[in-house]
Amino acid sequence: MAKNSKRMIGIVVASIVFATGIAGYYGVMLFGDAPKDSFVSPGENVNPITNLDLEKAVVVIQTARGKIKFKFYPKDAPKTSARVAELIQKGFYNGIVFHRVVPGFVVQGGDPTGSGMGGSGQTLPAEFNTQKHVPGTVAMARSADPNSADSQFYITLGTHPHLDGQYTVFGHVIEGLEVANQIQVGDRMTSVTLEKEP
Repeated sequence: MAKNSKRMIGIVVASIVFATGIAGYYGVMLFGDAPKDSFVSPGENVNPITNLDLEKAVVVIQTARGKIKFKFYPKDAPKTSARVAELIQKGFYNGIVFHRVVPGFVVQGGDPTGSGMGGSGQTLPAEFNTQKHVPGTVAMARSADPNSADSQFYITLGTHPHLDGQYTVFGHVIEGLEVANQIQVGDRMTSVTLEKEP
């Protein structure tokens, strides 16, 4: 009986050692070389922009009609600003179309499917604030659920107080509002990058 117990203990210990070794090996294989989020636009040799200095960041949307530049409101919408910055630096918005254009109202994009129904797969909590919907406001699109914003955003082309407090305003256009007013459905964001203020 004692011999059988010792044999069983030996088998259990050997199995644990073997399993630990296998798990360690495959853990390294699966995760050891996993890429880390760089928070730097591909190919750019610049200091990374972190959540702490988004106030100094400028988003540059390049289109065939010209550039649109906007700044974040990281104090009013910290989670939204950080998430959009993260998506930009991963190249998420590059090549995505503006799928919705309502003259005098908004231009909207950020859906990789171009249908108005897609996103990045990560929803954001609402960060409604006191920023107003005036020409050049940048805010998150959403469904009826206040916490359904994902990657789609819009730029207002006029003053629309009925939207105030209903959508997360996270930025404002500082250059290229005339370009935004020329955007047509299907126009692409050739590239969307982050720059730092001088």
